[in-house]
Amino acid sequence: MVAEIRSGRLSTRVVPVSLFIWIAIEIAIYLAIGRHWLGADWSTAIFGTAGGLLGLRAGINGVTWLYAMNHASPAAPLGFARRFRLIVGEYLAFLFTFVAVLPFERLWMPADRLSPGARRPLLLVHGYGCSRGVWWLLRRRLEVAGHTVATVSLVPPYTSMGKLVPQLNRRIEEVCAATGAKQVTLIGHSMGGLVCRSYLARHGIARVAQLFTLATPHAGTELARIGFGQNAREMEPDSLWLRDMAQEAVKIPATGLRNAYDNYVMPQDNQRLPGARDVELPALGHIAMLYDVRVFRLLLEHCPPPGPSA
Repeated sequence: MVAEIRSGRLSTRVVPVSLFIWIAIEIAIYLAIGRHWLGADWSTAIFGTAGGLLGLRAGINGVTWLYAMNHASPAAPLGFARRFRLIVGEYLAFLFTFVAVLPFERLWMPADRLSPGARRPLLLVHGYGCSRGVWWLLRRRLEVAGHTVATVSLVPPYTSMGKLVPQLNRRIEEVCAATGAKQVTLIGHSMGGLVCRSYLARHGIARVAQLFTLATPHAGTELARIGFGQNAREMEPDSLWLRDMAQEAVKIPATGLRNAYDNYVMPQDNQRLPGARDVELPALGHIAMLYDVRVFRLLLEHCPPPGPSA
């Protein structure tokens, strides 16, 4: 994997393989602690291992919600029951995504189905620390609705966002060549929306007809201060990267789908993109929104209709 990166042949399997290895090591450590340090039998050690896997991810989610509440933008109160459902739903989505989906991406995400004659394909661009696997359900729903949908995995996961732009540019050209379309519609989740904007600033609008961003930190997020990598530094509020990007007006129709209760992008009003149509999402977690049918319906409402190319 390191050799591929150093030679410039970046593997799209970096995130899935890394997560698989991390989970395997984590399980081995929990089992070793239970069996050899605590002297537990196998059934108790396995039970403790499951508790460790669930507990660590509950702790990670807890940190995001603490940040979200401490740096929250003004929003209508949800009440205890709705807030509880919001937090539990996000935890389950996080657990499912990073334990079951991304490490086994090939089982969930076959190759993109790109056929000639598609009218303006949709290209889905994932966020920080993820891969194309996060789109498995939304891609399926959009395809059932008649859209041609492409995805991309941007690697390595913690590099500068500017270094990810050539990969997005290459994927856009591949999609246009495979379908015969002159332009694509970009849909970026979280950091993916910033990479899309960086592409537009560098390569212009010839290949892109429309931009959608889902809970993208256009003005940064406080959570980035504890994140890993250069892209996390760039997503800190008032970073030089964001100040430079703010000077680049988006010159195509753009829609920012904003999550007023987001647990990764806060203050949540930092998701507003000047000059773009602002659409408030239902109360959802940052990962959970990728699975919610209401988000799919909002995208379907605002995306150009599918059909043959003109």
